[in-house]
Amino acid sequence: MSALVLACGNATTTARPDALTVRHGLDLVELPERPGRGALDPVLKSFSGDRLVVHGTDADLAAVVLRLMRTDRLGAVAVGYLPVDPDGSRVVPLWGLPRDRERLAAAAVSGEVDPFPLIRDDAGGVLVGGGVVDQPQGVAYCDDETALRGRAKRIEVAPDPDGGPGLVARVTRGGLFAKKVSTHHGRAFQIGCLRTRFERDGVPTDAAKWTWYRHTEDLRVARGLL
Repeated sequence: MSALVLACGNATTTARPDALTVRHGLDLVELPERPGRGALDPVLKSFSGDRLVVHGTDADLAAVVLRLMRTDRLGAVAVGYLPVDPDGSRVVPLWGLPRDRERLAAAAVSGEVDPFPLIRDDAGGVLVGGGVVDQPQGVAYCDDETALRGRAKRIEVAPDPDGGPGLVARVTRGGLFAKKVSTHHGRAFQIGCLRTRFERDGVPTDAAKWTWYRHTEDLRVARGLL
């Protein structure tokens, strides 16, 4: 196994994994927050190993996974994750990662690799942890099933940790004392609504329509301790 640590954004100054790289004899590359094509592609082009360890946020992880997908390297490269804030990460519970930092590092660097659904969107991005639609008013479908017609308090979409068709969507309606949650599993989730706040892996945007769908190839994630 040959692994490379990608330290993204403020991970390079606030929680730099020097001890990890020294202990395991790994190389480390410092990258900007949510690195794009210009920063990542030269690194990927020169990388001949089989595992990348991303040290950063869920959004940093999504940026790296996006470039792996765009460069057709999903099948050749496994991805480990060292979040700067394990308690604030949606990926940690989704992947079933340990919260103890030593065990988290061990899973990222040398853990067993499992296939995991990779979710794309029609805005050219990927979803690794979770997407949120805030206060939607409109119509949403999960595959052919109507998930929403009218108003909701919140919609959460994530890769399905149990595999299944690919993604899971939770629609929350009502208030504090009359809350109702419906859960939907499918290959795709699409919504058209009045313009509202969307979020994908912690990055906010405004939109009036959105589609998430399962990619044809799975992500290979390092999460099992040997």
